[in-house]
Amino acid sequence: MSNTAIFIALLTGVVVWFVVASRLTAKPWRGETKGDVGAIPLPAARIGLWAFMAVVTSLFSLFVSAYAMRMHHGLGWCHLTIPNLLWYNSLVLLGASVAMQLASSLAGRGRRATARTAMLAGGVLTIGFLVGQILAWQAIGPSLYFIQGSPAIAFFYVLTTLHGLHLIGGLYVLGRTMGRFNAGAELLDLRQSLSLCATYWHFLLLVWLAVFGVLLFL
Repeated sequence: MSNTAIFIALLTGVVVWFVVASRLTAKPWRGETKGDVGAIPLPAARIGLWAFMAVVTSLFSLFVSAYAMRMHHGLGWCHLTIPNLLWYNSLVLLGASVAMQLASSLAGRGRRATARTAMLAGGVLTIGFLVGQILAWQAIGPSLYFIQGSPAIAFFYVLTTLHGLHLIGGLYVLGRTMGRFNAGAELLDLRQSLSLCATYWHFLLLVWLAVFGVLLFL
């Protein structure tokens, strides 16, 4: 019961954070970025990001629906014992989301050096989350040796791996943004990219909490 209350409180707080952060980062900058001929104007990039997130949401919804249907079907299903490490991983990913939002806000105020530090912190925390997920995968197997073959194990690995792959994709984009930072790109272009990165991190945080909730309570 206490875990349920903690999770609901955490999820509610993150949803509020996502809504507020999205409004903070949704700044309608006008004009194209100077010095970067191939840059995509922010409105088009933002629309593309939201379209991509809609597709990802549909994908995870399909997997969660399959999880629920297979669970109710019975036949070899056994509820997973979720390792406590996943709670710490959730807090680490929350920290990464906060760091990305801070980087976007600092870039918007012209604080280039501190924005770069916050962006690095977001990347490091994200890598820490992925490492924590690998450790959680290793902890799940031995704890369930007596029910090996349960479909719940397969769903756990599929859902967490799929989420991790989307985070790795985000890290790739973040790495390219960091490269432009180091190359001296204009701050206007950088803050636009960081705004999109922050939105994507908030989204993946919400996706993870939804997946975590399914694994924890279903």
